[in-house]
Amino acid sequence: MSQTSPSEGSAVRWVRRSLWDVVPRDHRQSDAALRRRQVVTVAVVVVGAIVLGFSLRIEAGNPLFYPATLVLAAVWAVGAFASGPLHLGRISGGGRPGRLVRPVLAPILLGLGLAALFVVGGLVVREIPWLEQQVRSVTEIADQGSLPILLVVTAVNGVAEELFFRGAAYAALPRHPVLWTSVAYVLATLATGNVMLAFAAILLGVVVGLERRASGGVLAPILTHCAWSLSMLVALPLLFG
Repeated sequence: MSQTSPSEGSAVRWVRRSLWDVVPRDHRQSDAALRRRQVVTVAVVVVGAIVLGFSLRIEAGNPLFYPATLVLAAVWAVGAFASGPLHLGRISGGGRPGRLVRPVLAPILLGLGLAALFVVGGLVVREIPWLEQQVRSVTEIADQGSLPILLVVTAVNGVAEELFFRGAAYAALPRHPVLWTSVAYVLATLATGNVMLAFAAILLGVVVGLERRASGGVLAPILTHCAWSLSMLVALPLLFG
């Protein structure tokens, strides 16, 4: 019979607290509040799709890229707060039973772990010309832009997307919100026409969706998304430069 070491057991418990164990909370909303959130969410999706369509027509290196990206982030963020209350969320702190803490370190580590997984996958992708070109089309933006500005824009977009998709949209879905917000996020990413970005959105969307389910808030998804996206912004040009 195989035995689990103390460190392995701790790792399993850590993952369960971060992604699976749902902490108690009272985030109930009235039927009227739910309908209002749903209407606002749909309206924001329409506006966001229009802004996204405009931004996709901007070539890498065009000065309009940064303003258009920030406008889209503003649409997601403003729409999220306009839809209704948002919560930061908490997870089990371990140790004393019933102890709940804000999720900070665990989401960052999960984001870095996802980034490491994608770096390993990138070594394989480099050997497949068609997929390599898909990734290079993303790294061209980093090559032609200012890295400090790109880091800020990437972080702002990560925060805004999670406020909307794991905040407003998640709370607007009474059933299977992890599944449907992940699908919505992938569809939004597919609008870029980049298969690799869409694949990344699948994995990222599921992980942050589970974090939202477990913690009841947007803090964990935001930190994971930003840790992952900022790491990839730095790592991809090194892999495919």
